[in-house]
Amino acid sequence: MLREISLIGKNIKKLRKQKGLSQDRLSKLADVSYNTVIKLESGGIINPSIDTVQKLAKALDVPVDALLE
Repeated sequence: MLREISLIGKNIKKLRKQKGLSQDRLSKLADVSYNTVIKLESGGIINPSIDTVQKLAKALDVPVDALLE
């Protein structure tokens, strides 16, 4: 499970940078805390809620699958 979570964080970071968003901007767009974005990208959160993943995917304008692959 750990590998998958770090993959989610890696994908969030990659997509966020591709779209030119700061961690702070993404957190506001997704309506999740700034700390959550930081922890996800750094692997500090090992089990994000599906709600969080869905909000981030929507803010990044990608399907949830894009964060899981």
